[in-house]
Parts: sequence; structure tokens; C-alpha cells
Amino acid sequence: MNGGRPVRVLLALLIGWTVLREAEVGPLRPLMHGPLFGKLAYWIVIVGASLLTLWRAHSVRGREGLAWGLIGTGSLLWACGDVYWTLVLADNAVIPVPSISDAGYLAFYPLVFAGLCLLLRSRVEGAPKTLWVDGLTAALAAAAMSAAVVLQAVLHTVGGNPLGVATNLAYPVGDLILLAVVVAAFALRGWRADRTWALLGLGIVLFWIADSYYLVTVANETYVYPSLWDGGWTSCLVLFSAAAWQPARRTVAIEDSGSMRFTAFPIAFASLGLGILVLAALGSLNSLAVVLAAASLLAVFARLVLSLRENAGMLVASRHEALTDALTGLGNRRALTRDLDRVAEGHREAAVLALFDLDGFKHYNDSYGHPAGDALLQRLGAKLAVHVRGAGTAYRMGGDEFCVLLPDNGSAQQVADCAAALTEHGDGFTITCSFGAICVPGEVHDAGEALRIADQRMYAHKHSGRSSARSQSRDVLLRALAERNPELGEHISGVAELAEAVARRMDLDEEQIDHVRHAAALHDVGKMAIPDAILDKPAALDDAEWEFIRRHTIIGERIVAAAPALRPVAALVRSSHERWDGGGYPDCLAGEEIPLGARIVSVCDAFDAMVADRPYRAGMDAGDALVELERCSGSQFDPAVVAAFADAWSSRTALRAAA
Repeated sequence: MNGGRPVRVLLALLIGWTVLREAEVGPLRPLMHGPLFGKLAYWIVIVGASLLTLWRAHSVRGREGLAWGLIGTGSLLWACGDVYWTLVLADNAVIPVPSISDAGYLAFYPLVFAGLCLLLRSRVEGAPKTLWVDGLTAALAAAAMSAAVVLQAVLHTVGGNPLGVATNLAYPVGDLILLAVVVAAFALRGWRADRTWALLGLGIVLFWIADSYYLVTVANETYVYPSLWDGGWTSCLVLFSAAAWQPARRTVAIEDSGSMRFTAFPIAFASLGLGILVLAALGSLNSLAVVLAAASLLAVFARLVLSLRENAGMLVASRHEALTDALTGLGNRRALTRDLDRVAEGHREAAVLALFDLDGFKHYNDSYGHPAGDALLQRLGAKLAVHVRGAGTAYRMGGDEFCVLLPDNGSAQQVADCAAALTEHGDGFTITCSFGAICVPGEVHDAGEALRIADQRMYAHKHSGRSSARSQSRDVLLRALAERNPELGEHISGVAELAEAVARRMDLDEEQIDHVRHAAALHDVGKMAIPDAILDKPAALDDAEWEFIRRHTIIGERIVAAAPALRPVAALVRSSHERWDGGGYPDCLAGEEIPLGARIVSVCDAFDAMVADRPYRAGMDAGDALVELERCSGSQFDPAVVAAFADAWSSRTALRAAA
């Protein structure tokens, strides 16, 4: 609670006094007519509670301070009117209407009404229209009930001069308005209340009960002063002061979540309005009650219209979201499938389906981070959408894949232009794309088959690009190696040819064969870092020289891996001198720990080395070299690779003999 200990003590005294004065039980009963609970004490309590509310208004700035100022002023004027009534008018045989007391009493309503409205504006933001209508429904139904119960009784007995009639009717109408505001406030806050609004609501309900009891009993000539129900007025002013000093909790953007409380309360108040109309049909009720009850039902209809509009809007939005990629705003895979089905079924004109996969995006994402990657996808998606606008439709399939549906006019340039739109160059990066296209329904009539074929063509394009990049990088390295050592270049060429033949004999796929061929061609590229004196030494190498030689596979791996397109090949280069029995270098791998491509290169390299002439010896006969491979099978070489090599060499020899 705000205000510290003095405020808490004052509020505790006010609340305690009010509770005890209303109790009048047990040993405290004699005190009820003494000075502690007499008229003076009563005046001190109601005026003190009003001043405490005004004190809070002084300590708060802005709209909320003004709200408490209005509520406190209304409370103080009501208290002054009540002091005058008990001091001057209570014992009169005839009480004039209106009187000075009525001026204080009636000033309470507009001031508190304005204060509550300001407080509601300062505490509630972003309430949806449906809650505003719920508040209106609840307010109208509550007002109709008050008019049916209280105003009905007053109307039967009201009489006299017009000003007196207006004064007597102003009380139930004022209560009706305040009760409606409180109920509406609860509705606008999602039928939840913090302590401030709970205390305000309780105070106004007690005030309404006290007023209603007074008006009805006066109309029936059964009112006796003082009455137990009179405490509702005192309690209201005390509860207002307690509410003013509660911590302010701002409620922002209340949403109608569809939970039970958002439907149960409006239904209950609508049922109340319907019940009042039924009573009016069966008996006699005042016109105001009937009009308010009818208005509450009209508000329910308005709520129904708003709910239907909101649901329709949500349905449209959900459909849009279901067919839209959240990152780029393009159509997603589901939207593409829907549109492609329409094309395949003949409901739309024939089209070209083109799939695009970004090249270099993973490197960009890893280098600059995922937020930058998302921003890049957004930029490229926007460029693609602008490029096809008015001619076709762009989609994002997910990840770094995009797609377009274009008119089937036979122009391959359209697809190439879309690919150009999905490129971007910058400092340290280049983003391009691979693509595949198919005509629908020209080539296929099934949407799923069209996607599958376009996907195959896209990846074929991607792999051809990668192969080209690998070949270019390989050629540069081989040219450097040939310039460094022409004899080593000839050896490499022979090993690569043999390795490709063995890889095919072992039924490797095309990509694996490509890797083996490149690894065989580059397996000795690290020897460029070995001195010529060691490479061309006619005698056996010593231990230090062998240490140099054994480093060349690691050096070769680093050189080859520097080209991104050759990274899968670099691992084979590193392991190309490992042995099946684990006695090789540089990692002492054994058996199937050695990559299969490296095992193939090892056998082919050994065979070519045996049959080639060297400065310190003549080359072996091919048959003797095959025997040596068989002898070392299971120790230095993989037996399966040796067997495949023997078959490949035999087939190669037979073909040459036939030629």
C-alpha cells in the first residue's frame, strides 16, 4: 500500500470504526450510543475518509491524480450534505425537497462518475471492441435491474412540485449510472479486478444498496432512522479512501482470450436483461427499465456481429499465414503445391516450374550469423518477388530454397533472370544459385512428379557447378606440381586414371568416383614442400628425410582444403599413405578406419610407383607388381581393393590388346 505507516494506521482506524459501528453486538453495544460512535465520531469518519482520498490525489500526478481528486471531492460534498442533514434536518417533521443536503448528495454522482471514467482510462489500454460491447451490455443490464427494482418503487410514490420529483428521481438514476460504470469497468478489464477496482466496486455496491433501501422504505413509509443499512454510505466513502491508496497497476492490451469468463458474464447480463423484458411483458415496469433491458440485448447482438467479424478476420489471417512464408512474405510450399495442382489439373494456364537453391549461403550464415542470414533471405526473396511481379509467382520452399511459377512461353531466359535476382556479392562473400526447371503440364501432369524432377535437375546443376569448381582448383594445383616436378606430374596422371577404374569396379557412385579421381591426382601435392634433394636422392633415405616425406600428406591436405570445392578430397589425400595393418602415416589408421577412397589411391599409387622407372632403379614388370600387391594384401593394402585393382588392370590390358 502507498502512503506508508500513517496512511495504513488511519485506514485501519476508519475501517475498524465502520465495522464495529455496524456490528452493535455483545459488550460493545452500549458504546454504540456513546461519544465513541456518536454523531461527531460519524462526521469525523466520513469527512476524514474523504480528505484521505483527496490527500492521495495531491500525491499523484496526471490523469490518475485528477481522478482521485474528483472522487474525493464528490465524497467530501456527500459527507458535508450528510452532516447538514443529521445536524439540521433529521429531526424535522417535514423535510424540504430539494434541500442543501440534496445539493451535496447529488454532487456526489457526477464527480464520482467523472473520476471513475478518468481512472478507467488511466488503468486500461488496448481493450478490444468486444470487451467494450461486453461492458456496455453489463452496464445496461445492471442499470435495467436498478431501474426495475429501485426506480419502480420510487415512481409509485413520487409526487409534489416538479423540482422535488426531479430530485427524488435523481438518486436512483445516479445509482444506476455509477453501478453501470463499475460493471463496465470490470468487463473492460477482462472480468478481473485488482484491489483498487475491487474496493471501488464493493463501495459503490454498498452505496447502491443503502440508497435503494432508503428510497424503497421511504416510498413504503417504513424507513426508521438510524438503520443498519445506512452503513453502506459510510462504508462506501471509507472503501474509496482505501482504494485510492492501493498501488497503481496499469493494465495494458487486455485481450478476449475466449475463456469462460469472457463468455459467462456477458451471457449472464444478457439473461438478466431478457428476464426484465419478460417481467415487463407479464406485469408493469417503468419504461426506462424496459428500454435499458432492450438496449442490453441489442448490445449482445452487436457483440455477436463483432465476434463473427473477428472470427472471419482470424480465418482469413490464418489461411494467409498457412500459405505464406513468415520470413520473406512469399508463398510457402503449401501455396506452391496448391497452385501447382491447379496448373496440373488444367484449372490454370500451363507454367514453368523452376526451383532455386542458393550456393554459398551456408558459408555466409556461418560467417555472419543467423540474423544476417535471415536478412539476406529477405532481401533475395524481395528481389525475386519484384522480378516476377505481373508475370508469375514467387515462393520460398524453406531453408535457402526458392521457387517460381512462370508462364510457359518457352523462354529459358526468364529462369536465368530469376537466378540472377537470387545472387548477391559483397566483401568476402558471393551468393549464387543452382536451378532446375520443368514445364507443367507439358512434361508431366502430376504436381508431385513435377517437383521431384525439378529438384533432380536443380541438384544436377549444382553438382555440375561443384565439379567444375573442383576441376578448376585441381588443374591449378596440378599445373603447379608439374612445373615443380615434371616426373611427379606424370606419376599423378597415371594414378588418377587407375584409381577411377578401380572405383568404378567397386560400384562407387559418380560423386565418390569424382572424389577418388581428384584425390588420386592430388595425393602427392604436398611434395611441393619437400626439397628436391630428398625427392631426387638416388640412395635410400635416412630417418630425418623420411620424416620430411611423411609430412607431405598433411601439407597436401592443407593445400587441397584451401579450395572449398575440394574439401571432401582433402581427407582422402591425408589418408592416402595409411596401411591396412595400421603401420602407415600420418594417423596410423587401420582397416576400414581408412576412407575407402584413400585405400584405392594407396593401391594405385603403389602399383604405379613399382612399374615406373626411378633414378635409383628400373621399373618392375606389371605382372610382378601385381604379385607384390597380392603379397602385401591384408597387411599394407585392403584385400578387396587389391582384388578390384587386379580385375580393372586385367580388363584394361585386354582392351589395349584388342585395340
